[in-house]
Amino acid sequence: MRTVHLSVINDVFTDQRVNKMAQTLNAMGFDVYITGVKRKHSKAYSPGYARVRRIPMLFHRKFLFYAEYNLKLFFHLLFNRYDLLVSNDLDTLLPNHLAALLRRKPLVYDAHEYFTGTPEVVSRPLVHRFWKTLEKILFPRQQTIITVNHSMAALYGSEYGKKLHVVRNLPRYKAPRGCIPADELSLPSEKDIILLQGSGINIDRGAEELVMAMRPEYGLKHVLLLIIGAGDVVPKLKTMVKKEGLHDRVWFLDKMSPESLHEYTIHAKIGASLDKDSNLNYRFSLPNKLFDYMMAGVPQLTTRLPEVEAVITKYNTGMLIRNHDPAHIAQCIGEMLADKNRWNTWHQNSLNAAKELCWENEEKTVRDIYKRFLPSRPAIVR
Repeated sequence: MRTVHLSVINDVFTDQRVNKMAQTLNAMGFDVYITGVKRKHSKAYSPGYARVRRIPMLFHRKFLFYAEYNLKLFFHLLFNRYDLLVSNDLDTLLPNHLAALLRRKPLVYDAHEYFTGTPEVVSRPLVHRFWKTLEKILFPRQQTIITVNHSMAALYGSEYGKKLHVVRNLPRYKAPRGCIPADELSLPSEKDIILLQGSGINIDRGAEELVMAMRPEYGLKHVLLLIIGAGDVVPKLKTMVKKEGLHDRVWFLDKMSPESLHEYTIHAKIGASLDKDSNLNYRFSLPNKLFDYMMAGVPQLTTRLPEVEAVITKYNTGMLIRNHDPAHIAQCIGEMLADKNRWNTWHQNSLNAAKELCWENEEKTVRDIYKRFLPSRPAIVR
């Protein structure tokens, strides 16, 4: 059995893309290892399809965190056995690249985003210069590169003259079925739930404006905004809720497993994905939350980003906002909830689209990419 090692810079538990990749590779016959970061509140995690190792860290923020993790990851890769390396995102590429060279092993690079275009990087000139320089050195040297949508592939392709494989971050298909009652999840059945979910609820993703759209003067009387997940702006959002007195209109839940998240998503009336066109990474993004909403039959309220608008328009599964003014967002929410016929159409279209926009279809590309790294079977001599 060939051994494949996947590296991430999170705690693995909520990384749906990496876990789906690991499941597919395991089903193909690979022995799968995943290495990530051990956080203070990391939950125990031992999936049956992979062995997970999480590296304990002394530092948890900024340069020292990245430096410590990359150094520890390099030595881990240098002195452990594997046949294939997979680096997920630029912040794990250097140790994987060096280990692959020294050990003479193949490397697959999976770019989940346009890393050097994220607002956290772009807003800090020295940080941006460091990561961009590293990308310019390492990216052209990679032989097998995957990314998350065609816009991102075109962007990287034009910049580095490389052809990338596209594997969208779609959820596994779940057929419509009964769900856990709202009261068992401590959700108010008398309110219309607007859901914002994600492990990266960060700056410029419209979360602040969505919270402000819940203010009483915008008229959403029977609406609850449910925010599930984590991110840089979540503490700020909680402060806003306290300051504006919105405790009965905005609730927060910590990040959870995809299975648990799906149970909450089913009870939502609208799923929000409001990333701003403030940087290249967000402009060409295709958030996986969009497809999580579809899988649960939840109509979507989204921004007019190229990849997102293309999906919403093609499948007619929701509404696109014109701007991020809280009043406008509240107006769109009100219109979506008031028009029962359109809501039912979006709901049914979402369920139909989910049959096509699922991992079972996307993993065909994954199998085509990785089958070349499996040993070829000897021809049968008759």
